[in-house]
Amino acid sequence: MSRRKFLWDSAAGFGSVALTGMLGSEMLKSSAHAARPVTPAAMARAKHVIFLFMYGGPSQVDTFDYKPDLYRLDGKTIDVPTFGRQGKRGGGRVVGPKWRFRQYGECGKYVSDLFPHLATQVDKLAFVHSMYAESPIHGSALLNMNCGRITSGHPSLGSWVNYGLGSMNDDLPGYVVMLDESGGPISGAKNWTSGYMPASLQGVQVRTEGTPILALARPKGMSAGAQRALLDHLGEENGVHSAARRQNPELEARIQQFELAYRMQSAAPEAVDLAAEPEETRALYGIDQPETRRFGAKCLLARRLVERGVRFIQVYSGGGHNDDNWDAHGDLVLNHTRHAGRTDRPIAGLLVDLERRGLLDETLVVWGGEFGRQPTAEYDKGTGRDHNSYGFTMWLAGGGVKGGVSVGETDELGAKAVLDPFHVKNLHATILHLMGLDPNGLTYPFGGLDQKLVGVEGAEPIHQVIA
Repeated sequence: MSRRKFLWDSAAGFGSVALTGMLGSEMLKSSAHAARPVTPAAMARAKHVIFLFMYGGPSQVDTFDYKPDLYRLDGKTIDVPTFGRQGKRGGGRVVGPKWRFRQYGECGKYVSDLFPHLATQVDKLAFVHSMYAESPIHGSALLNMNCGRITSGHPSLGSWVNYGLGSMNDDLPGYVVMLDESGGPISGAKNWTSGYMPASLQGVQVRTEGTPILALARPKGMSAGAQRALLDHLGEENGVHSAARRQNPELEARIQQFELAYRMQSAAPEAVDLAAEPEETRALYGIDQPETRRFGAKCLLARRLVERGVRFIQVYSGGGHNDDNWDAHGDLVLNHTRHAGRTDRPIAGLLVDLERRGLLDETLVVWGGEFGRQPTAEYDKGTGRDHNSYGFTMWLAGGGVKGGVSVGETDELGAKAVLDPFHVKNLHATILHLMGLDPNGLTYPFGGLDQKLVGVEGAEPIHQVIA
C-alpha cells in the first residue's frame, strides 16, 4: 500500500468520529471575533460543565418541588390546565407524591426520599423550581434543552462552549457524551450536533466499557511502532512534499486527523481506566454495587475527563423508550424508584469527589431533564403522569453557583411556574455566563445572521443562583 493511499483510507474513518476541538481550534482562530464580547477573565468561574441529563422528564413534585397540598388532594378531580402528549386538558385526577419529603442541610431544603444520598449535598445545590420550555414532546423538547431550539440543525450547548473557549487539551475531545446502556435519546445525535459549526465541535460518544471511542482503532495489521514511524517520517518530509501539503488543505487536514487519532489512541484508554482508581473512590460512586455500577462509572469518568481538560461532558440517565428512561406514563413508583436508585449515590459521590479534589469550584454541574411531569394522572387508573413543560425543576452546583438556595416557584400543585419563571434560554445564558462568555454576544455567522444559542431575542442569566 502506498503512503498516500494509506493516509486517505485511514483518515477517512476518523471523519465520522468528530475529533473535537484540536483541529477546529486552529480553524476557528480566524473567526474568533465571533466569540466576543466575553466577560472579564476574572469573572469566569467555571472551566468545565458536567450536564447530568435525566432523559424522559423526572417528576418535580416527586423529587425536589415539595407540594404538601398534593397529599391531601390525592385521588380528587380538580381543574388545572395541562398540556402533554395527550394534548391540552382542563383538569384531571390528582396523583399525590409517592414519597415522603424531609428537610436537609443548613438551608432546610425539602428533598424526596428518592434521593437520600443527594439530599446530604443540598447546601451545594441551587434549585430552579420555575423552569419552563417550549414543547411537551420529547423530540423537540430535547432539542430545546440541548440546542436552544425546537427544530434540528442548530449547534448544541457543548458546541457553543467549545467554540467560545476552545479546547484545553490536545489528546481528547473537548465535548464528550455518555449514553445510557439502554440506548440514546429521541433525535439521537441531533442532541449533540455542531449544526452549522465545524464538525470538530460536535460531541464525541465515549463509553466506559469496551472500546472507549468507536472508529479510532489503528489500521489492521499496523503496530503502534509502525504507526509512529510513519508519522515521524511524515514530519521529516523534504521541502517539496511539505510545500505540497501546504498547498493541499484537504490532504493536510487528513494528515492532521491521522496524527490526532494517534494521540487519542493513547490518551483515551488511560482516561477510561477506572481500575486505576482507589477502591474507596469506586465505592463512593457506587461502582461496587450492581444497581449503581454503570451510572457510577460514567460519573467517575466525567471527573477523570475534567481532570484531563475536557470542557463539556454530558451524561445521560435513561435511554430508549417507556420505562427505560424517566418517562413515567404508567407506574410512577416503579419508574422513578428504578432511575433514582441508579443515579442517587453516583451523583452525590461526584459532588463529594469534585469538592475534595478542589475541582468543584471550576466545574459546573447541571441536573435535569427536558421537562417535568403533571400533578394529575394521565389515565383513568394508575399513577402515571404526562409531560409538563409549564413548570419543572433543575439544579446547578459548583462553578460559581450559590449553594443552598431555591429560586422561583410553581403553583400550589406544581403544575406551572408562577414566580420568576425561567425559560430554557435563561439556563443556557447562566451556563455561558459562568463559563466567562457573554450569552448575548456569543455569535456565529450563518444564513446571513449572527446566530446565538439564546436566540435573536437574547436572554439574561439566572442571577439569583450566581455567587
